[in-house]
Amino acid sequence: MALQGRSLISLEELAKEDILDLLAQASKFESEPNRKILDGKVVATLFFEPSTRTRLSFETAANRLGARVIGFSDAATTSSSKGESLKDTIMMVSNYADVIVMRHYLEGAARYASEVSPVPIINAGDGANQHPSQTLLDLYSMLKTQGRLDDLDITLVGDLKYGRTVHSMLTAMRHFSSRFRFIAPRELEMPQEYKEYCTEHGIVFTESHEFNDEIISTSDIIYMTRVQKERFTDLMVYEKVKNAFILRNQMLSNARENLKILHPLPRVNEIDQDVDSNPAAYYFKQAKNGLYVREAIICDSLNIKV
Repeated sequence: MALQGRSLISLEELAKEDILDLLAQASKFESEPNRKILDGKVVATLFFEPSTRTRLSFETAANRLGARVIGFSDAATTSSSKGESLKDTIMMVSNYADVIVMRHYLEGAARYASEVSPVPIINAGDGANQHPSQTLLDLYSMLKTQGRLDDLDITLVGDLKYGRTVHSMLTAMRHFSSRFRFIAPRELEMPQEYKEYCTEHGIVFTESHEFNDEIISTSDIIYMTRVQKERFTDLMVYEKVKNAFILRNQMLSNARENLKILHPLPRVNEIDQDVDSNPAAYYFKQAKNGLYVREAIICDSLNIKV
């Protein structure tokens, strides 16, 4: 049984059957999203870093399941702005909630929280490290549109250095035999540790600093990412790379019929708005899939099955 009432910090900790079980649970929630199975439960959402989609998705999931939601979306309004430690915040909130959904700007914060919390922690993103719920909805989107997770040509484009969504995806896809292409400016290449991870786990990948028609025409999935200004200490470097790769509609003229374009959102200008009407554009439906996946995650964190 996936998670078994435990925290979800990284997909590295889930076996293949756990991941497939969560995706199967998500499919059940898609067919019937309103299930009052968490009546009497309280879900806390602690967002120490700004978020729209992830926070609203988790809160909507909790509400549709009948749970109450408490928490904050701006750490400046909490006691952490007075110097309260993360441990004290977690211990305090755990008195009120059955599960805590947390986003934090520091890598490793979610794992630390899980080590001190008496209730399950769901990692909603920790710095440039991991974003497991996003990856599960990405996998669900791929499975829905391609019918499989094996034997896919997946092209990751943009900020692969700081992009926690692409890092999480690699840890999950070690269970499936698909091929990756890493497309990024030199300044934003996939970190060496993740390339070594791919080699260690038999994940086939290639790297390029060019995003061209040949790459697009031989992709089943194109996963675009935003260049994250907030991760840069040198804004001159950000200005240099922010528009490195922009996907435009005319670039898709020779795309495979099954191609789907994914993006964790928000986008800035890396996908031109003229792509939105292309049948390959899937990023808004992908975001909707997040509701069903997060319903499954919350329930599994509380050891509740449907």
